[in-house]
Amino acid sequence: MKKAIIYFLIVLIITVIAVSIAGYYFYTKIYNSNVSIDGKSEVSLYIPTNSTYEQVLDSLYGLNIITDKISLEWVIKQKNYHNLVKSGCYTIKNNMSNNELVDLLRSGNQTSVKVTFNNVRLKEDLAGKVAKNIELDSITILEALNNKDFIEKYGFNMETILIMFLPDTYEFNWNTSLSEFFDKMQTQYNKFWNETRMSKLEQTGLSKEGVSVLASIVQAEQSIQHSEQYIIAGLYINRIQRGIPLQSDPTLIYANKDFTIKRVYNWHKEIKSPYNTYQNVGLPPGPINLPEKRAIDAVLDFDKNNYIYMCAKEDFSGYHYFTNSLAQHNIYARRYQNAATQRGIK
Repeated sequence: MKKAIIYFLIVLIITVIAVSIAGYYFYTKIYNSNVSIDGKSEVSLYIPTNSTYEQVLDSLYGLNIITDKISLEWVIKQKNYHNLVKSGCYTIKNNMSNNELVDLLRSGNQTSVKVTFNNVRLKEDLAGKVAKNIELDSITILEALNNKDFIEKYGFNMETILIMFLPDTYEFNWNTSLSEFFDKMQTQYNKFWNETRMSKLEQTGLSKEGVSVLASIVQAEQSIQHSEQYIIAGLYINRIQRGIPLQSDPTLIYANKDFTIKRVYNWHKEIKSPYNTYQNVGLPPGPINLPEKRAIDAVLDFDKNNYIYMCAKEDFSGYHYFTNSLAQHNIYARRYQNAATQRGIK
């Protein structure tokens, strides 16, 4: 009897030790740190849409941050992640355990990415800047911007669609779909056109689209000394109301699609284009760039002046002369032309 008790105690002790060892082993596989990032506190893992489990592992291992691949794959199997792959951008932090890492990937709790676009003239520019930061490629975005049926759903046409994209920094999920991207841009556009801005439309005599088109011209004319944008907006509204062509040099540059032009000559004015505001009265059919919010507000709060003409100052300060006298304008123009020639601006 005594021997049986001793035998039982020995077996019990051995079992407890074995269970403890096994428990510790599995605990370490699940909860001990298994992520080691050299010189950083975190890295981003991008999982494309429709990725397989094997592709996720390839991307993860390609980061060279997993200390023990066998233990990770064991935890993955226990948590059934190989059947629960979710695309997106995930922030993996240094010293994460297998449990934390797999739970993160299973959850779909991805990190948003920032998308910034400004200084945009063409659809190709916008598509390229957006595609740098989200999964959508520039070709897909550009095709949508040139798809008549697609863009009409948002209340724009082929010439005006860029108006919907207000320059700023936005947050998106990295795997945002095309429709989700456009929907969010429309939402932001509609929020911008709040009751206060809508109440100012009537005094301009323009539509929302017209305000943005004029703002793009104002911005192109004055992107340095922003306080002048209100004056320039008032000048152009004077021209529109009096049926005088805008005669804006930036529209000629846009019409010629040569953005290296530094000085406009008479032969530039001969191009046949709806964007040639020397030949056509009123606004062009679309924006010549993506106007910033402050340029749009400058048009809505335009300075009520009687100016008809403007000319850059010969000191190249970025400021302009304004007048309602053609004779005085010609004097200013000659000053600028002589100064530009002396500086070798061609």
